[in-house]
Amino acid sequence: MPIDIHKRIETIKEQIREHDYKYYVLADPSISDQEYDFLLKELEKLELENPDLITPDSPTQRVGKDLTKDFKPVSHKVPMLSLANTYSEEELIDFDRRVRDGLPDGEKIEYVVEPKIDGVSVSLNYVNYYLKTAATRGDGTTGEEITANVRTIKSIPLKLNKFKSLKYKLDDFEARGEIFMKIADFRKLNEARENSGEKLFANPRNSSAGTLKLQDPKVVARRPLNIFLYFLISAKEEFESQIENLQLLKMLGFNVNPEYKLCKNISEVLEACRKLEEKRDSLKYEIDGAVIKVNLIRHQKILGSIAKSPRWAVAFKFKAKQAVTKLNKITWQVGRTGAITPVAELEPVLLSGSTISRATLHNFDEIMRKDVREGDTVVLEKGGDVIPKIVAVVLNERKSNSLKVKPPENCPACGTPLFKPEEEVAYYCENADCPAQIKGRLEHFASRGVMDIEGLGEALIDLFVENKILNTYADIYDLQKRREELIAIERLGVKSVDNLLASIEESKKQPFAKVLYAIGIRYVGAGAAKKLADYFLSIDKLISSDEEEISSIHEIGPSISRSVKKFFSEEENLKVIQRLKKHGINFTSLKKEIKENFFLNKTFVLTGTLEKFSRDEAAEKIILLGGKVTSSVSRKTDCLIAGESAGSKLDKAMGLGVYVLTEVEFIKLLEEASK
Repeated sequence: MPIDIHKRIETIKEQIREHDYKYYVLADPSISDQEYDFLLKELEKLELENPDLITPDSPTQRVGKDLTKDFKPVSHKVPMLSLANTYSEEELIDFDRRVRDGLPDGEKIEYVVEPKIDGVSVSLNYVNYYLKTAATRGDGTTGEEITANVRTIKSIPLKLNKFKSLKYKLDDFEARGEIFMKIADFRKLNEARENSGEKLFANPRNSSAGTLKLQDPKVVARRPLNIFLYFLISAKEEFESQIENLQLLKMLGFNVNPEYKLCKNISEVLEACRKLEEKRDSLKYEIDGAVIKVNLIRHQKILGSIAKSPRWAVAFKFKAKQAVTKLNKITWQVGRTGAITPVAELEPVLLSGSTISRATLHNFDEIMRKDVREGDTVVLEKGGDVIPKIVAVVLNERKSNSLKVKPPENCPACGTPLFKPEEEVAYYCENADCPAQIKGRLEHFASRGVMDIEGLGEALIDLFVENKILNTYADIYDLQKRREELIAIERLGVKSVDNLLASIEESKKQPFAKVLYAIGIRYVGAGAAKKLADYFLSIDKLISSDEEEISSIHEIGPSISRSVKKFFSEEENLKVIQRLKKHGINFTSLKKEIKENFFLNKTFVLTGTLEKFSRDEAAEKIILLGGKVTSSVSRKTDCLIAGESAGSKLDKAMGLGVYVLTEVEFIKLLEEASK
């Protein structure tokens, strides 16, 4: 191979990397798009003629050709903890006090204030200066690998800058950051989707999160994703400070947000937060607060972490953005449980990067409490910067023709008379065959994170329900027999139908906990479904249980237990479950063979505040070791684990002679059981 060809390829690769950095990181391009394209085409031609010279870090290799069918689990070497939130300057001052109390006397404490990007957390692993893997945050301990999709983001270097003067050997390290979309890029994306008749994204964060889980990297590459890196971790190196972290990341070629500030005391922190909030609306990307970190890594290690968040960092949440618009009409929406929810139909208005035309009013009591009327001028806010809601009516702009609304007497979808339970604020349609409920149940069942049936979205479900193809979620698994009928439908075709049927077949692998969540028992969310599945291990045992046993499970109360028994008392629900069983849907959890240990086959109750775990995390560890966790102390309780401020449960346990463990003793037993 002529050496000059090899040199030319390396030269072009280096030039493209430099131009990517200038364009996507510095926003200061030094060549035209046409010149850039010429370079890329020359590289593609040389690599095509000399395929043995293609390397993984080449700009031509950013976009993979293979579809990602499974996002494999990735265990984080260091947990990706979430941050505790503060909402006032007083709470920040209290954070400073806790930091000072946690460090030795006389220590000089500095803080770094950074913008809190409203994006999606990601972890990037680099080995010998090349990108190896990328993973989502997940639950903080385990994420999902998204390497193929992350490689398409041009602000993420495939190969890093290397400096001889660098005092650290960064041959294997992790960089953490937030993937996001600039506001202008998000608007262009939505405009393009609107022009092509596609559903619009709600906001930049949601569109970023959804894009990262697409199966086709070529589609991801067309989405304007960006990234800011903010954290550096290495098992082999001891870094000095967060400021040094940010400077190292920048030297290596990463995109680091320039709005960070080193503060010598909490007064400077407060001032930095005020200035950042003032600057918020002028930034090209969404931020929802500031992140305050103790600067010295030595101090961070002394302070440590609690179960879910570090003690050395905190988020300061800015006030939610607001907008004013006109409420044209109040309509009523039927959910999958039959609950009727009022929805405000608004004059479209821009709020936090997205155009809002509808907002929830929660229930009729909320309408009365706020005196919301059709024709009013209202103040909108995004709850948690995500869900738009009406926070107030501008009364001095109320017109004489504004209209009070009454709750509907009949279901707006099927006309059935509505029912309002005495103890609830919601009105309900009790017709199980209501088309709106059927659509809602099917959408929930098929959605991402539940049965995850790709392709079976809102539009297709509407079509199938209206054409009497689907009525229950068991009907989904009969679609295999109706392939030719589906292909004949105008909007569908052979490829889309076969992809849908393959995804339906794949959904049969979902674990029992997800299936239990999917069937839509009222009050049973993903967390409650997991607890029920872990406790009963099969649908049959759950069906045959009584309310007392269900409500004895840790954090499963009487409302859930009543709802579960009501659901399984209805003959139609049992018939659907039998059909699902015949289709091979997973209604059991395989209990792994667990070696003999202290926790096996014992029943535990948790009380008080644990320092090292949340109650859920402690319960999870007990269950994994073969124990059961319930919420109330009885003669059947084998052991009570008592944290700080344990109250009446501890008194009752001692009165019944139940064995009591401190958190320290609990941790020792966990360590012994894990050996």
